[in-house]
Amino acid sequence: MPPPPRRSVSVLPSPSVAGGENGGALPSPTQRWRAGEYGPVPAVEVCDSPARLRRLRSPTPDSETLARRGIFDGNPARGALCSAAAAKRGEYDVVIVGAGIIGLTVARQFLIGSDLSVAVVDARVPCSGATGAGQGYIWMANKTPGSDTWELACRGKQLWEDLAESIRRQGMDPLRNFGELSMLQKRVKMLNEAGLKAEYLSASALASREPSLDIGPQTGAAFLPDDCQLDALRAVSFIEQGNRSFVPEGRYAEFFNDPAVCLVRSTENGEVEAVQTSQNILCGRRAVVIATGAWSGFLDRTFMNTEATLDVPVEPRKGHLLLLENLDGVRLNHGLMEVGYVDHQVSSRLPDSSSSRATAVEHNFSSISFTATTDHMGNLLLGSSRQFSGFDVEVDDAIIKRIWERAGEFLPTLREIPSISPLRMPDGKPIIGPIPGIPKALFATGHEGGGLCMALSTAEMVVDMVLGNGGKIDHSPFSVRGRCCV
Repeated sequence: MPPPPRRSVSVLPSPSVAGGENGGALPSPTQRWRAGEYGPVPAVEVCDSPARLRRLRSPTPDSETLARRGIFDGNPARGALCSAAAAKRGEYDVVIVGAGIIGLTVARQFLIGSDLSVAVVDARVPCSGATGAGQGYIWMANKTPGSDTWELACRGKQLWEDLAESIRRQGMDPLRNFGELSMLQKRVKMLNEAGLKAEYLSASALASREPSLDIGPQTGAAFLPDDCQLDALRAVSFIEQGNRSFVPEGRYAEFFNDPAVCLVRSTENGEVEAVQTSQNILCGRRAVVIATGAWSGFLDRTFMNTEATLDVPVEPRKGHLLLLENLDGVRLNHGLMEVGYVDHQVSSRLPDSSSSRATAVEHNFSSISFTATTDHMGNLLLGSSRQFSGFDVEVDDAIIKRIWERAGEFLPTLREIPSISPLRMPDGKPIIGPIPGIPKALFATGHEGGGLCMALSTAEMVVDMVLGNGGKIDHSPFSVRGRCCV
């Protein structure tokens, strides 16, 4: 039987940005997982030589545990109001529900772009969800020029570069299947025409840049020197420290480990006046921004305090990442991404964008595409899988095996060596903008794996909406209206 055809890879840059005063003192994601700071998040590590497989496993969480991870208090379907007498009251211009990368960057943009005061509320601590579990990619190679998210991603990447000029390193995008060479060359041309720096590399040129790769002679690569990677934890720490610098002015406050329970609305005009948490009532004079990530699809009428039906079609999606520590024999000079990852993203979307929930078949389906990069500690991070499984965080041995086998096709050294909940919208676009029928409330959610890349541009868009400024890019493709049942 002939061997299966070898597929394409995208090789992209892998620099880490050291943000904030903590610099290298910040613990790595692995260290934080070991310490239990993020709670029961699965991870698989391969360590030392010979490698040992270590598994950070947790039991399947019950509804109370899931509630603590999300925005809810108690039963995620309803919530438990604390008495008005017991709640402490705080007055702010803007209240943001959700302390992921989107919520924190929206807060940052209000603080640096206006004189408004901001409060951020979350059931846990920053970086507890998709941001802390991801790979930190700020990549354009897997984006399509002219798509609705293209401008948002371009703007987000540019804002990251403006914020941290030192994060840039070279990167590229290699290919293994001869039949895909024409497609890759066309993609390089398309990216160049869209204003990106992209270069086609022959197999020999690729081998000189990435000697650890084995993709055969009839292959090539797309080289994107300006694609980047962030250390998400350090980036979040940098943003947090910047936000906290406004505390002495009385313009910023954090309410972590304090689940939001419901919105408080005016009996006169229906405007959102405050966010009720388990311990506080946080009034938002100008706006309330809901940036709750994977939990956005579980906001019910009780939380929104409305009789209208609100169905936000954001689905949690589980992935597995493998971390290899102290591994000799594999050295990457760039981030790597299988060219098929682009098709993998498109094919994994719901076939019917009007459907608000994935079918049982789609929930059972998982797709594997090769990605590889190194973190700021020099560890090798391999991926990746995508699977609809709700908030299940159990490690799947079969998927781990498939990731290993797939990575071994590209990195032969791995053949000798004996996870994480992103979110997504069915149409692949985030929801950003006012919520119809609920004045002063806005969504900023559903970014799937692109939240880090699009965080700063999303924050800019939200602040422009609230302040009535002219937008830098067209926000209509991300409108709530027509995409959520309200």
